[in-house]
Amino acid sequence: MDIVLRAAFAFAFIFFLTRIAGRRELSSLEPFDLIMLIVLGDLVQQGVTQSDYSITGLLLAAGTIALMQVAVSYVNFRFKRVRTVLDGEPIVLIEDGRVLTRNVHRERLTRHELEEQARLNQIDSLEKVRWAVLETSGAISFIPKK
Repeated sequence: MDIVLRAAFAFAFIFFLTRIAGRRELSSLEPFDLIMLIVLGDLVQQGVTQSDYSITGLLLAAGTIALMQVAVSYVNFRFKRVRTVLDGEPIVLIEDGRVLTRNVHRERLTRHELEEQARLNQIDSLEKVRWAVLETSGAISFIPKK
């Protein structure tokens, strides 16, 4: 039972960490970020299983985390009000060619990063963007002016 409680706590803690880390950081992993995720995984494993290397410990820890993920997914699907807490909401970054500085700073983005993403979407100038929206997945959607 101890492993189940530690796995549940680890799941909640990691869920919290990913929410405060910001969706933009999680959508574009650099090599250092990937290494840090591997290190974090090892640290979480040590905290969850301690020195229990049994198959039973593995099944309990992995099963608890999987069940919690399914539960969060179900709650997200079933209850609309909770969805914004679990997934967040899309954030408008550019409106009619004007960068919304408050929203951009809130997501820790620079104008250079916005321009780079616009170029990747075949848009050569932010002034040509009707809407730019930071989606809950961390991707930026661009709707060009017509």
